[in-house]
Parts: sequence; C-alpha cells; structure tokens
Amino acid sequence: MQLAMSESEALAHCLASKVGVSAIEALPDGGVRLVCNSVDGAELMRRKFKRKIIGTERARAKHRPVQPLW
Repeated sequence: MQLAMSESEALAHCLASKVGVSAIEALPDGGVRLVCNSVDGAELMRRKFKRKIIGTERARAKHRPVQPLW
C-alpha cells in the first residue's frame, strides 16, 4: 500500500501494532510504499492508515541501473 507519511512514522506504527514489515521504500513524489509480512497485518494497517492511503498509484523509484554493469 502507498501511504502519505514518512518511513519512520509508518515503521513506528507497525512496530506499535506488532506488524512485520517485508519492505518499505520512499516514493519519488512523496510518501512511502509499505509491504507487510502477513495479510492480517496488512489489513490491520489498512484500517489504521485509512486516511493516509494514497488513492492513485504513484510511480516508484527505479532500482536497476540504466546501463548493464558489464
């Protein structure tokens, strides 16, 4: 899910709710992408972050190099 908040804020809420985080990354246009370890944890966070969820899909940062490494 994509959220309109900082990485530290999202991680603090997950830690307080005892929800495991599989991945978290900053979005170039602001906000974070959060992936929880379990479906139950993701559902809990969706309910908790209801007002912070970004409605439209935002572009993610590219992680792969533009040119091959060799």
